[in-house]
Amino acid sequence: MSADNIREDEEETLSPQNNPDLFGHEQAEGSLHAAWVSGHLHHAWLLSGPEGIGKATLAYRFARFLLSQGKQNTKRVGTASESDLFTLDGSSGPEGVPSQGLFLDPRSRLFQRVAAGGHADLLTVTRSLDLNTKKLRSKIVVDDVRRISSFLHMTAAEGGARVVIIDPGDEMNRNAANALLKGLEEPPNNTVILIVSHTPWRLLPTIRSRCLGLRLAPLGEADFATVIARLQPSLGTQELAMLFRLSGGSPGKATRLLKEGGLELYHEVLELLSTLPDDTGGRRGTIDTAALHALADRVVGKKGEATYLTVVDILSSWISRLIRLGVGHVGDKAVAWPEESPVMHSFLAVASLDQWLEVWDNLEALFAQTDGLNLDRRQAILNAFFNLEKAVRA
Repeated sequence: MSADNIREDEEETLSPQNNPDLFGHEQAEGSLHAAWVSGHLHHAWLLSGPEGIGKATLAYRFARFLLSQGKQNTKRVGTASESDLFTLDGSSGPEGVPSQGLFLDPRSRLFQRVAAGGHADLLTVTRSLDLNTKKLRSKIVVDDVRRISSFLHMTAAEGGARVVIIDPGDEMNRNAANALLKGLEEPPNNTVILIVSHTPWRLLPTIRSRCLGLRLAPLGEADFATVIARLQPSLGTQELAMLFRLSGGSPGKATRLLKEGGLELYHEVLELLSTLPDDTGGRRGTIDTAALHALADRVVGKKGEATYLTVVDILSSWISRLIRLGVGHVGDKAVAWPEESPVMHSFLAVASLDQWLEVWDNLEALFAQTDGLNLDRRQAILNAFFNLEKAVRA
């Protein structure tokens, strides 16, 4: 599906700061609303879960709600005790809490100010621009985080809470993470820090221990379809189902797949894999080199970077599902998709599970080294498939 077909106006609307809607996380939203209603709202929250499922959207939604309450917040924010610290499961929030409890009308002035980055009581911390290279830094650095301390100790411009969103916290380097600790340990009154995290285990344990955690799960297929339909109304049922599986229920990942022709790339990768073992487990082991080189050519140069990342993700996920199938997770919905099941069974017939585990480890190391040392992406794709071909022939 071409990127030209994606509705750019809708994609912009669905960016976290602009998005008035939240799908699939009603109970997580209810947990935040209930914490505010209780009068004991903790000052730091860790919103975790897979990338692209709506964590930042929820963070902005909660921030807008807090800012809309004005001085009501002064009796509710930052009063949780140490005994209140625990990890909530976003799929099991309190009963009886209205799912629209944090909703704010997108036509309101407050909503539009937040969307424009113009609310004085909201600070968003993300990767900043490197003034020397004129490019975004690869990490959130200590100077980015130091802004939080001065911001939180200022008097609220509108008399209510002051809110900080760190998106994502995973991108803080060590110095930045250490700088954040002081704000978490000695928070001023009426302040809330919301940390978005795709991989919370990579955060400092001291950061995690000072936050109240809220885990969000990937979207179900119905909610996922609702979100994607706004971006690509003409997407067919089968394509939508495939996109749901490839993205793991992440609209953010699905959007990137649509932009990079991820559905077509998946079928190209699967076709290449299917040229290795035959349906009876025979060791044919001869890959379609012309098709492979054509695919590898597409990852060259700056324009090919996103295509490379998509191919790597598709291939890594495929091998992961192959191993899960070999382990015996036949009831797992993420394993043995109808169109790839015969190819997976052929792979398992010509090599042991231990061999495929070794291949997967080697591929992960190959891709990590390519990214870390800025090696030739084209050669990395070729080597990945040659490694698979070698395993089939062994």
